[in-house]
Amino acid sequence: MLQTAVPSLPPIPTTRPPMVTIRCAKPRDLPELHEMIVELAAHHGDAAPITPERLERDLFGRAPWITALVAEAGNRLIGYAILVPTYRAAEGVRGMELHHLFVRPGHRGTGIGRHLVAKAREQARMAGCDYLSVSAATGNFQAHRFYESERFVPRPVTGMRYMQKLG
Repeated sequence: MLQTAVPSLPPIPTTRPPMVTIRCAKPRDLPELHEMIVELAAHHGDAAPITPERLERDLFGRAPWITALVAEAGNRLIGYAILVPTYRAAEGVRGMELHHLFVRPGHRGTGIGRHLVAKAREQARMAGCDYLSVSAATGNFQAHRFYESERFVPRPVTGMRYMQKLG
């Protein structure tokens, strides 16, 4: 018997909830936000050793390190974006890295990601940033198309990136 390979299609998006709010995360969002971070890591085949305590420290501690935007529908979070400040010293310009962008599977394709990117732009402008940057894995063509449709311009990556563990 001849078998045909059937391509894996993305899930058909459900109808977008009638009321979606994009806002900065609050301490009450930590459990669901942590859950979505773990879900995104699993989607990419990665582990997510982040703990809710570290997330709380980095969002709401004495020296907040990141900003998290959340998409809320009803009483449930359906997506998030994490922003991290950056700086280009030679140019003297501030920037913001859109470090994570995630929408739960049942809500993809309904515009939630676009709204999160718009809010990220707004947050970056309010912080006095000159640019918003984002990266996507080399083979993640769906993300490439999405970011290009949002007017992000691809830039070549040059050189190696190094890291040293501290402590």
